[in-house]
Amino acid sequence: MPNLSNSNREPLGDEREKNNANSSTLRLPSDRRTFLQAAAATATAGAATFALPAWARGAAPASDLEAIRAEIEKRHDESVKRLQDWIRQPSIAAENRGMNEGCDMMMRMLREAGFQQATKITTDGQPGVFATLDAGAPRTLGLYYMYDVKQADPAEWSSPPFEAALVDKPGLGKVVIGRGAVNQKGPEASFLAALHAVHGAGKKLPVNLVFVAEGEEEIGSPHFPQIVRRPEVLAALKNCLGIFMPSASQGLDGEVTMTLGAKGVIECELISSGELWGRGPRKDVHSSNKARLDSPAWHLVEALATLVSPDGNDPAIEGFAAKARPISEPEKKMIAEAARRLSEAEAKKLLGVDHWVHDVNWNEALELLMSRPTVNIEGLVGGYTGPGGKTILPGKATAKLDLRLVPDMTAAEALAALKAHLAKKGFGDIEVRMTGGYDPNSTPADAALIRVETDVYRKGGIDPVILPRSAGSWPGYVFTGAPLHLAAGPFGLGHGSGAHAPDEYYVVESKNPKVHGMDGAVRSFAELLYALAQTS
Repeated sequence: MPNLSNSNREPLGDEREKNNANSSTLRLPSDRRTFLQAAAATATAGAATFALPAWARGAAPASDLEAIRAEIEKRHDESVKRLQDWIRQPSIAAENRGMNEGCDMMMRMLREAGFQQATKITTDGQPGVFATLDAGAPRTLGLYYMYDVKQADPAEWSSPPFEAALVDKPGLGKVVIGRGAVNQKGPEASFLAALHAVHGAGKKLPVNLVFVAEGEEEIGSPHFPQIVRRPEVLAALKNCLGIFMPSASQGLDGEVTMTLGAKGVIECELISSGELWGRGPRKDVHSSNKARLDSPAWHLVEALATLVSPDGNDPAIEGFAAKARPISEPEKKMIAEAARRLSEAEAKKLLGVDHWVHDVNWNEALELLMSRPTVNIEGLVGGYTGPGGKTILPGKATAKLDLRLVPDMTAAEALAALKAHLAKKGFGDIEVRMTGGYDPNSTPADAALIRVETDVYRKGGIDPVILPRSAGSWPGYVFTGAPLHLAAGPFGLGHGSGAHAPDEYYVVESKNPKVHGMDGAVRSFAELLYALAQTS
């Protein structure tokens, strides 16, 4: 993800999103303002804290809430160690490394957090997890987790990526550095810490939980539907008021950004070879032969050039975006408000860029980010790429692509358009190998889950920036689409950065008064559970 990164891919059917199906079938009670007692985030002992609210009348006496707060603080070291232990267990689907061990660890942590049952679900790829926690509560919340992480090159990191080192980061405080620290093990471990704190305080969880996890999010979730669409999993999820994904939603300025969905994605490889083309060498040969032989590598470059406009910025695949839904006026207003509140300078600094595409302004850049389908080259591989030169004519070249999809587009139709385009342009010999992908997902802003999440933030003194969708991807379509039609939304205080990059980190003890550390994130998850318990 996610960090909603995102992330991101499987050969899908022709399911389309049914955004209106998620409209607010759940309504907040008329006295929803009693959910939370207005409280501003305050800084104590150099770390940001999130004041525990007085939850809805009858939800729990103040002494109970103080007991939970005390338990969170008491268990801080335990919570940090749990995260470190999890990071130290590599689970990299792209390398088929540590996946069964990662799945087993996920199940063990669930049982320790109070889930009565946690089951490994086999798929045609890596296993997933289905678990339930029956608290005897009237309402049930769905949870989505991923236990896999991206690859990591230790040479690029300041400390080993699977050591989970605790480091003092200037201006932020103590962070844990490691692959998966923020995407997604930090937020996920913080949610588990909230369950431990409620139980440790001797309190009863206010909602039941239905949990699903996958181990292939970072390779495009190619087999996730096999987990969710098992009869027992579907039956449990149908009872949920929505699907929640833990996240670290705060920027360095403390601002929280909420997204109402995510783009879909196709991840694929385009492979050009002398063998399939029938021209050029079938294996690497001496480069002097270029004078008399065709080049599969140049053939691939020519094919790639047809996929986009001459500047590489606009998709040119015939029919690819034919069904892309134009951005609506309400979405434009939402984006304009986000552009007013978010810092363009900080965004450029984070990305290390000086210009937006076509030199558009900040508002237009955000509109493009939310609404434009994209065709991106992730990597190009062909021939010799080691030190120095090697005079060969490669017999094979590969491009790794990702194609991002907006609402009303589907992964199946986009893949078909790509193949048809290549054939029409004279590149039908190039193999298209889809490695993962899925449709976009959307949840209406007035869905009860989103309203409660927003309310929790605001009653804690934070007015979130709301955007129509994440430019990244996660496989939420399996929840928001048929047959479940559930609302889905990420939530969580806290901060981290570096997803998919070196030195990924998650703040565990904040020195920035605007940013919450791990305890603040844990408290935000506890608050959300109690607020959701009051929906009707």
